[in-house]
Amino acid sequence: MDMVATVFQQHLIDPEICIRCNTCEATCPVGAITHDARNYVVDADKCNLCMACVPPCPTGSIDNWRTVPRTRTYGVEEQLGWDVLPAELSPAELAAAGGAPPAGIDAPAEAAPTATAPNPALTAGASGETAFNSAQYGAALPPWSAAHPYTNLYGPKAAAKSITATVAGNVRVTEVGSDYDTHHLVLDFGAMPFPVLEGQSIGIVPPGVDAAGRPHHARQYSVASPRNGERPSYNNVSLTIKRVLEDHQGLPVRGVASNFLCDLKVGDTVQVIGPFGTSFLMPNHPKSHLVMICTGTGSAPMRAMTEWRRRLRASGKFEGGKLMLFFGARTKEELPYFGPLQNLPKDFIDINFAFSRAAGQPKTYVQDRMRERAADLAVLLTDPNAYFYVCGLKAMEEGVVLALRDVATQAGLDWDSVGAALRREGRLHLETY
Repeated sequence: MDMVATVFQQHLIDPEICIRCNTCEATCPVGAITHDARNYVVDADKCNLCMACVPPCPTGSIDNWRTVPRTRTYGVEEQLGWDVLPAELSPAELAAAGGAPPAGIDAPAEAAPTATAPNPALTAGASGETAFNSAQYGAALPPWSAAHPYTNLYGPKAAAKSITATVAGNVRVTEVGSDYDTHHLVLDFGAMPFPVLEGQSIGIVPPGVDAAGRPHHARQYSVASPRNGERPSYNNVSLTIKRVLEDHQGLPVRGVASNFLCDLKVGDTVQVIGPFGTSFLMPNHPKSHLVMICTGTGSAPMRAMTEWRRRLRASGKFEGGKLMLFFGARTKEELPYFGPLQNLPKDFIDINFAFSRAAGQPKTYVQDRMRERAADLAVLLTDPNAYFYVCGLKAMEEGVVLALRDVATQAGLDWDSVGAALRREGRLHLETY
């Protein structure tokens, strides 16, 4: 028997570290990653070990492996029930399972397939047709001039467990009376260091337990404040939180973390882990341009980037490039920070709103506004100093990337070359959920 082929390295996700951000599932070109209400897992029967999901993971939870017998892999249902990763099997345990070579022979684990991988931007649909995979154009590398991020300072398996933050402010940032209840929450860390950059995220650990009696896992939220704090030079961060009262299918559901956070009062405390994220970062070199495309609470990192640029501009220490914002919501009443956005100087930021349910108006989405500004965007697509950021619901991602493709094609550019360059140079960043 060929014993070498009986063991291999199974790809697993660490449930203690994972913050359920959906990046891995969105990135996987073969549909090997799935999830339920608690865990994200890898289907060994589908995974081809292409490694596409590893670089974008903000926590490193995706980069875990176990040597197992080929006939005794961990199944999807088994992984969904895990709270911790299983221990590595000992040589004796491998041998007992029929997954080790005869005594005295060292058998390496089976390596990744050597067959040429398919174009990750194109995947076959259920009927065999070629489907457009927008996630594969997202960069895993940050802009070359981005500041160095600190990650995983607090939380599971970090040197320190979760850190306690105190609520310093909680204000609603959507119009009162609308169904879309969104809050701007400020958390203060006191004397404990918690360095974050624009584009990073943190995890909030809701109190209590789930229906199975297990502690809630952390929920991820993008930081909405710049690197020197919501209040300059204070050790605090802000978040943009939408109260979740229905799921993506419109069925009633009460979001555990979002309702907890929206109801907090000044002086309350929360448990925080993180920070996370090493790629969705803004460039720091002079004259770099930012194109920010978002919906709803996806505005959080865009607010952070915009505010940092605004502060630099006010100090006279930075010669910034263009800032373009494409911001979508159902109505202006449901759009966070609508009022403050009106007060930003027009020569500082170019704002394009898109409302899909405005009374008496045709449905308009961010990709529609992008196509209207095709001439301006085409120039930026070919500018190595221009960076594109997309944040919001997963449903928007494909439409936005297709709009960029259309803009490029209309301008006579080869999208395959442009798209590859955006990814390779860390210029197109996708963070959807």
